[in-house]
Amino acid sequence: MDTKKDTKIYSRLLLDWYYAERRILPWREDPTPYHVWISEIMLQQTRVEAVKEYYRRFLEALPDVRALAEAEESEYMKLWEGLGYYSRVRNMHKAAVVIMEEHGGQIPGTSQELEKLPGIGSYTAAAIASIAFGEPVPSVDGNLLRVFARMTCSRQNILDGSTKKLAETWYQERISREAPGDFNQAVMDLGATVCLPNTAPLCLLCPWAELCESHAAGRELEFPVRIKKTKKKVEKMTVFLIGDGQRIVLRRRPETGLLAGLYEFPNAPGHLAEQEARERLMAYGLRIAGMKKLPAAKHLFSHVTWQMEGYQVEVAPEDLAGAEIRAGAQKDAVFSAEQVSCSGEQNHDESGRSSIKGNTQNSRFSGDADRWIAVAREELENNYTVPAAFDVYRKLVKP
Repeated sequence: MDTKKDTKIYSRLLLDWYYAERRILPWREDPTPYHVWISEIMLQQTRVEAVKEYYRRFLEALPDVRALAEAEESEYMKLWEGLGYYSRVRNMHKAAVVIMEEHGGQIPGTSQELEKLPGIGSYTAAAIASIAFGEPVPSVDGNLLRVFARMTCSRQNILDGSTKKLAETWYQERISREAPGDFNQAVMDLGATVCLPNTAPLCLLCPWAELCESHAAGRELEFPVRIKKTKKKVEKMTVFLIGDGQRIVLRRRPETGLLAGLYEFPNAPGHLAEQEARERLMAYGLRIAGMKKLPAAKHLFSHVTWQMEGYQVEVAPEDLAGAEIRAGAQKDAVFSAEQVSCSGEQNHDESGRSSIKGNTQNSRFSGDADRWIAVAREELENNYTVPAAFDVYRKLVKP
């Protein structure tokens, strides 16, 4: 008998291996729908080891769907800080609200219904449905695509959606009907620990070695085929750490686009020489007491690379000391017109707090000047979500 045509043998061999070798991960020990959902969203674009502590902290603060739905944006964004791709947690919150309002607080139990929720695509829906509800549907991620390509000697571009469809069909024929969640997690572990990316797979440890076409032909390293369509765009910028010794200046990004609504250090396009940087800062009425160059940094997004240079900028204490103090524990300050811009005009937001619309044409800073605030340095760690792209510079801000 041709064992490759006996599709049931795939699940038998795989699950025997998995139950002996599986990775012990916190979300696997109590795979409720909520736990699986949170872990799967966190694991997108993020290493398993990095996720463990975030997962623990998130569940301590927001242990169930209701808690997530009722959480303030500042809370769930702070819990997510450092994981990146912040639209993931925003969509999780939106989905939690939908679950509470339209599903009585119960996470839907089928992949079809799960895909209707914000931020849940076919892979995540299949993972939740199979692991938490036992639906026999394959959850095809990068690991499963790589294993499929090597098992079948597929010459299809692994980045094409059509290849994912082929892989889904292949796995659907082989997935365990009794333990579909374990089957999906087993292939994930197989790809993560044995059928390794960008290197020789550990075929001697693989439960599917005798069924693998690329292994039989000695061509494992030829697969998967990956053809990138475009090069990443490169953006250069100059980052400013502006402070008076007690407070540091932040700026909130626009509500749409990359890193929407997060706080960042003020920055300007291009790599600026020190004199040009001084002139741009002085256009905001800042009196510079000291200025020094900071290390260069780089951050890779999926579609763009930031190449950053930076300056530490000490300003006169009175430039920030007279700024209006916002109510609440944050003790941060919003710049006044006189302090930030020689030519700005006073504005007020919905709460009545003053802000500044500076002369952005003269200063040529990106973003809106009325989003600038000065915050106590110790509050930076506890109250403001600054994306990991600025980690090199954030670490230089000491409380």
